[in-house]
Amino acid sequence: MPISPNFTSILLEEKEINFLQCYPNGYLKYTDLCNILQLTAALHAELGGISFSDMQLFHQAWVLSRMRVEINRLPKWKDTITVKTWINSLENSRSIRCLELYLGTEKLIGCETYWAVFNTNTRRPENLALPHEHFQKHPERATQKSFGKIDFQHDLKPIGNHVVKLSDLDIVNHANSVKYLEWCLDCIDLEIIKNQKIESFEMNYLKELSLGDIAEIKHKTIEQSDIFTVSKGDKINFALQINSK
Repeated sequence: MPISPNFTSILLEEKEINFLQCYPNGYLKYTDLCNILQLTAALHAELGGISFSDMQLFHQAWVLSRMRVEINRLPKWKDTITVKTWINSLENSRSIRCLELYLGTEKLIGCETYWAVFNTNTRRPENLALPHEHFQKHPERATQKSFGKIDFQHDLKPIGNHVVKLSDLDIVNHANSVKYLEWCLDCIDLEIIKNQKIESFEMNYLKELSLGDIAEIKHKTIEQSDIFTVSKGDKINFALQINSK
C-alpha cells in the first residue's frame, strides 16, 4: 500500500479496554497489553507503507526479537487509553520501536521492542526491501532501562509442556510472540497477577515454534525475579524474566 496521507513519524492511537481483555480483578491482562502494543505498532507500519502486506511482495515480515515492558500500573475495564509509538532506529534488517501507554496525561507503561526482518520463504533474516527514509527516527527511549541479558543458565525446573496448536499460530505461520508469555503466566503464582506485583518483564525470542511442536516450559525464582524458558529438545526458543515488587 502507498504511504497514507495521515502518516506521521509519531503515532497516537486511542483504545477502550473491553472486558474480554481483563483479568477477573478488572485490570488489563499482560498478554492483551502486549497485543495492544503490537497492534498499534502494526498500524503505524501500515500507515508508513512497511506493513506485513507491503513486505510480503518481497516475501518478508517483521518478527519480534526482544521486548521490554515497564509498568507503573495497569489500566482497567472501560478505561480509554492512548498508545504512542515511534521508531528509535531502523537499519538494514533490525529496528527498535518504542511505545508508551497513557491514561489521560499519566504514563502507565513504557515498552521497547526489537524487530528483525524475516524472509517467510527461507525463514532467515535479511535487509528490509522497502524504503523507510520517510520515518523520522527519534532518539527518545520509552523505558528507564534498555534491553538486558536474561540469565537462563541456572538450573531451571521443568513445570509443564505445551503442544503448539492452530490457535497459537499467527499470519507468519509460527507460534505468535504473545503465546509464549501466556504459557508462562499460566504457571506463575496467582497472587503476583491478582495484586499487580509485576513492575517489568523482558522477553527474548530465539527460535520459532511451529504447529505440532512440543515445547517444554521451565522456571526458577531468583530473589524478586521469575525466569522462564520455553524449549524444544535441547534448544531454547524463548526466555522470559519477570521482575516483581
